[in-house]
Amino acid sequence: MAVTKGNSDSPGVRGAAIRQAGEQGLLFGDDVAARPEGIGYRGPTACSAAGITYRQLDYWARTGLVEPSVRAAQGSGSARLYSFRDILVLKVVKRLLDTGISLQQIRAAVAHLHNRGTDDLARVTLMSDGVSVYECTSSDEVVDLLQGGQGVFGIALGRIWQEVDGTLAELPAEQAEGPADATAEATAESRHADELSRRRARRTG
Repeated sequence: MAVTKGNSDSPGVRGAAIRQAGEQGLLFGDDVAARPEGIGYRGPTACSAAGITYRQLDYWARTGLVEPSVRAAQGSGSARLYSFRDILVLKVVKRLLDTGISLQQIRAAVAHLHNRGTDDLARVTLMSDGVSVYECTSSDEVVDLLQGGQGVFGIALGRIWQEVDGTLAELPAEQAEGPADATAEATAESRHADELSRRRARRTG
């Protein structure tokens, strides 16, 4: 994920690189809104927002590439819940796969992204030459890669952030249960079961 600087300082080459970066939306400056805490999205919603299949989602979760951080599947009947950040990473993985990046390189990139805060992710551009993935956190780094020939394409995470945000605004979300909520639900279910048992006892008595 290290940035390799370009070797060409030609004003003409640099100007062309700046124009290319601007056309692709790779330069920085997009504002992003803070995300609410404790909101999760089920698998089908995550797939729709990230543009992937459920088979991909399931495989990436089982192999630890992108796991649901709000709630993991726990036994039969429980549903995974993915955070906004999880879905952002899912979409990045999809983009990298589509450009031919190896799964090994993608795993390294995802591990690096996991060490960043959500706000930081929105201000990162990933560049790749089809073999390596480079992280850029400033416009100069983006332009240096473009003019030096290392970065043949880029993924602006701020732009993906906005795409995912717009898609999820029209899809269902769930509030994650806290320990207290889970205990209250279990207690209510137990009381309901006790009441049913008493009713059956009265009928057979």
